[in-house]
Amino acid sequence: MTSTWGVLSLIALQAGTLRFSELRRKVSGVSERMLAQTLQQLEADGLVFRKSYPVVPPRVEYSLTALGQEAASKVAELADWVEFRLNDLRREGAGATP
Repeated sequence: MTSTWGVLSLIALQAGTLRFSELRRKVSGVSERMLAQTLQQLEADGLVFRKSYPVVPPRVEYSLTALGQEAASKVAELADWVEFRLNDLRREGAGATP
């Protein structure tokens, strides 16, 4: 869950159920393989629900479980804070004193 792709996937799924290709577009920069591995791990952790439809071509949708919704809101809050405080974090990282 704490990987970059895991966090971004959770945040993207906050908007609702997405198909794999839709999720890949929202999480720009992730490879197909890495997204598949990330989703498998999030599913194993009980954060993501995967629904597969028996159609050709295969159709798979992903959504957040209740636990996943809670986790997504927490990581989104942290991401918002980091974005808001980015300049301060850069200054602190450069050795500036408070």
